[in-house]
Amino acid sequence: MPFHHVPVLLSEVLDALAPAPGGVFADGTLGGGGHSEEILKRIGDSGLLYGIDRDPAAIAAASERLKEYPGFHAVHGNFHDVKALLPGVRLNGGLLDLGVSSHQLDTPGRGFSYHEDAPLDMRMDPTQGITAAEYVNTVSEEEFCRVLRAYGDEKWAARIAQILMEKRAQKPLETTQDLVAVVDAAIPKAVRRKEEGHPARRTFQAVRIAVNDELAPLEKALRDWTDMLLPGGRLCVITFHSVEDRIVKLTFRKFQNPCVCPPKAPICTCGRKPLGRALGGAVKAGQTELEMNPRAHSATLRVFEKKREDA
Repeated sequence: MPFHHVPVLLSEVLDALAPAPGGVFADGTLGGGGHSEEILKRIGDSGLLYGIDRDPAAIAAASERLKEYPGFHAVHGNFHDVKALLPGVRLNGGLLDLGVSSHQLDTPGRGFSYHEDAPLDMRMDPTQGITAAEYVNTVSEEEFCRVLRAYGDEKWAARIAQILMEKRAQKPLETTQDLVAVVDAAIPKAVRRKEEGHPARRTFQAVRIAVNDELAPLEKALRDWTDMLLPGGRLCVITFHSVEDRIVKLTFRKFQNPCVCPPKAPICTCGRKPLGRALGGAVKAGQTELEMNPRAHSATLRVFEKKREDA
């Protein structure tokens, strides 16, 4: 299947990054290269764009799509490790489009979709790490309940975790539909009928986040990306659920107001200086985009600008 990618909040990202000829940018979640291509068009042959992705399929597809742009450089790796992947690079702007890509969702064999019956994998980099099947067949009931609540806002977390233990004691879970069956058995039919979306979506989201360790390193990654920005450079982060967005919002707030002195202290003695400022608040997709791309409904953009040298 061709690597399909519909870039969300594209015009908003371009407005925030304002890519100009000769600029240096990095897309930490390259995907199909939709955002990257529009940035490359604006920075010209003298600019540079580093496209980072942990999924080899994304690297291959984007490299083919963007081969005509001399300033494009594909990098296989995790954006959490940006300083190791791009040593010494200084950026005019960076972009992180978090979550799972359209291609990953639409490729049944990757195991991200609760609509298809496929091996329960969910690894963004299928060459390393444990699969979702290995995870759900070994995780403790207490930890699974915590993950469902923390990463999925799942009200039925305790019941789902209990049913998981019962089901896997009879037979290990192997496929996506095995996990869907756990959710179906845990949530009453009357509740499932009232659900606006698929009742398994929160469980699949939570398992995916846990398998790929998406959230624990996020705050440090945001600091590393901000460190790599040139003065006045901007970091755009697109999230798709409240847990991610909360981390980004609070981290940007900490970057803007890092002082830890008591509120009534007459002067600051901690010596922590602002890294820059958050630009505006949460940006959501407009109605036109939502009609064209329903997956943009949950997308939220936040932007941080590195402190200028004369500020």
